[in-house]
Amino acid sequence: MSVGVGRLIGIDLGDKRTGLALGDTVTGIATPTGVLEVSIDERGGGALLDAIASAVEDLVGNGPAELVVGLPLNMDGTEGPRAKLVRAFAGRIGARTGRAVHLCDERRSSMDADERMARSGLTHKQKKARRDAIAAAAILRRYLDGLTDSDSDGASC
Repeated sequence: MSVGVGRLIGIDLGDKRTGLALGDTVTGIATPTGVLEVSIDERGGGALLDAIASAVEDLVGNGPAELVVGLPLNMDGTEGPRAKLVRAFAGRIGARTGRAVHLCDERRSSMDADERMARSGLTHKQKKARRDAIAAAAILRRYLDGLTDSDSDGASC
């Protein structure tokens, strides 16, 4: 199934920080938008679900948008325990926001973020604050590339 909306929100779930990015299927552009500093364990995940739902509303309001959550696969492409947790949490995000959720392989997204910031002149603390949002944009770019390459639902993800 092809994505029918133009706006996408990328989500890089983390234990303490969750990165967000906004993308567009028409332009193919993905832009880091921010980081939620909410533990995935707080209130059994409820605090992070609330923060994500609020961020989605801030980014796109009631307009059409779908979500792309990074799936942490092992380097050999298999799913480990963390991928299973993310897959389950992604389902909770979809239920909480009422929006379609797609999963996309996030391997190397943090490394891509580090490479983008390597010569930025930012301090270590500044890089740490931006890393997850840049990783979310990398996940979203991979998803968008998959739509372009295969004209399908992020097939390369």
